[in-house]
Amino acid sequence: MKFRIFKQVPKLIFGENSIERLDELLPEKKENDYYIYVIDDYFQTESLIINFLNIDKNDHLIYFPATKKEPTTDQIDDYKKMILKKYSNKLPISVIGIGGGSSMDVAKAISVMLCNDGSSREYQGWDLPKNEGIYKVGIPTIAGSGSEASRTAVLMGKDRKFGINSDYSMFNAIILDSNLIKSVPKDQRFYSGMDCYIHCVESLEGTMINELSKGIADKALSLCTDVFTKNSKNDMLITASYLGGVSIVNSEVGICHALSYGLSLELDYRHGYANCIVFNVLHEYYGEHVNLFKKMLLDHDITLPTNVCSSLDDVAIERMVDMTLLMDRPLTNALGDNWREILTRDKIRDLYLAM
Repeated sequence: MKFRIFKQVPKLIFGENSIERLDELLPEKKENDYYIYVIDDYFQTESLIINFLNIDKNDHLIYFPATKKEPTTDQIDDYKKMILKKYSNKLPISVIGIGGGSSMDVAKAISVMLCNDGSSREYQGWDLPKNEGIYKVGIPTIAGSGSEASRTAVLMGKDRKFGINSDYSMFNAIILDSNLIKSVPKDQRFYSGMDCYIHCVESLEGTMINELSKGIADKALSLCTDVFTKNSKNDMLITASYLGGVSIVNSEVGICHALSYGLSLELDYRHGYANCIVFNVLHEYYGEHVNLFKKMLLDHDITLPTNVCSSLDDVAIERMVDMTLLMDRPLTNALGDNWREILTRDKIRDLYLAM
């Protein structure tokens, strides 16, 4: 198998309170230069982040409503139009994304779309942007999504959830400050942490695995498992999240992610939450990993809903099936080139109805 050129985030600062060193990663401003800050709206009333940022009057601040829903292509297009109009088509010299996976994905998508014509809908897929994006820095405040390391900015379109999956979507620099994830609520910490756990499982169990990705995914899975079964050190979790994201850069996700996109499309479930609901019914594919997942659910007193698709009509179910069938790379990774013979429409439908 021919593996893609392995790219990683070029610059990384690690450690508690390392957000204080953000200026070391940002390009120096000249006259009329500006930065775009994309910050999770949770921090609109929480000073933990703002106090560390040197925002001046020419910068633009976006509080992304990450608590409400996942980012959409329409939102990215609106942000692009607004920025270009406000600054008379002058581009920022940096985009800084601060928050969970959604807020960081918004920053990555804005960076790419400011340098590529048309709507963000046109770039949902693999390696579609023609031009490199604006220099961008990612700072996770929730650990697990791996967005800080990945080459995709996942967006919800009118009829599908899909990423701008490109080397141009990757951050140029990131800060991994475990102090920033201390205040994450228990349930949210679990769902996001399990996104990392599932990344690693799908990478390790996939057909696109190689020794490089395997070594990284093994370590990430070990750290993530230790966090949720033995102790909960934030340095371990934020490291696992980063390594989990790195592991899928040169391999791929699998069945769980392919199915979770359908849940998010029809039920507006957040990504980590949707992944947990899906993974809970995938013992046929991921065996002992699912058994351990169920144990972690009990240990952390997390109760997942059941029969989540019971209120959906046949048309909605078929849209979910169609969404899953678009996920060729993840399903090839999970089941091989003949995945369509294994994961039929009927099988996908049955899995959704079992959730």
